[in-house]
Amino acid sequence: MSSTFGTIFRVSTFGESHCRGVGAVVDGCPPRLELSEEDIQTQLDRRLPGQSRLSTDRKEEDRVSILSGVEDGKTLGTPIALFAPNRDMRPSDYTAMQPVPRPSHADYTYKQKYGIRAASGGGRSSARETIGRVAAGAIAEKYLLQSFDVDIVAWVDTVGEIAAPEMDPSAISRADVDRTIVRCPHSATAEEMGSAILTCKEEGDSLGGIVACVCRGVPPGIGEPVFEKLEAKLAQAMLSIPATKGFEIGSGFAGTRMRGSQHNDPFIVKGDRLGTRTNFSGGVQGGISNGEPILFRVAFKPVATIGKPQETVDF
Repeated sequence: MSSTFGTIFRVSTFGESHCRGVGAVVDGCPPRLELSEEDIQTQLDRRLPGQSRLSTDRKEEDRVSILSGVEDGKTLGTPIALFAPNRDMRPSDYTAMQPVPRPSHADYTYKQKYGIRAASGGGRSSARETIGRVAAGAIAEKYLLQSFDVDIVAWVDTVGEIAAPEMDPSAISRADVDRTIVRCPHSATAEEMGSAILTCKEEGDSLGGIVACVCRGVPPGIGEPVFEKLEAKLAQAMLSIPATKGFEIGSGFAGTRMRGSQHNDPFIVKGDRLGTRTNFSGGVQGGISNGEPILFRVAFKPVATIGKPQETVDF
């Protein structure tokens, strides 16, 4: 079950970086949801490699096919199989790396655990695995939006030492994010980030960063005590993405520098419900959503695949 996430809406991803293709199987999607390949392709196009000089040089179309679970444009309630072929497969490029573990890659740990590894491109530990997540996430996002009016937007908040100024998360739209190739909604910061990424890439190096996310319209009552807390499930999902090294929700680590009298979110009346004046809790209290926007941030390490000579030893 190491490649499956979820209890009711379950997602299993499959495929290696340089095999014939990658994808996902979604089990538990409700029936009668209108769904097309274009609904999913829209999100995969946002993830597409090779969109600019700032990203990987690998060229892929990542065209998704729905193999099952949908008929006449509507989900059947049965497993939905999604597949995207790998076009730019170059396993021969990695022949020289067969006998050595690359620094900060999963080569050594996979070899120790399984006694074998996919030497080409990192196999399951490659970012190619996230295609299945994006495809499955597009389905989940459409269902949440149509059924509960939940709106989810994520953006690049930090690249290296360059951080976007504090912005009102309730006002950031996906159109704002997609306006820049860096996916930062603050245009001046995005330009600075782009220059830093390009300079680093030309030097054969890489940078890390932080992605922020807001989930608006999440109803109160989502999440289970104690080991199934909402933020615990979010953290598990986010930290399973390749290259992640940190997760924080609401005030996060900065909240440790505040006093309780500053950090507590006072309850107020908001229309026909209770709400909070501030949102240091990030929309979750006691592991259960409170109806406020859910705010979290995910830290990504610098990409391990770089163009500089590095030291290693053979197995």
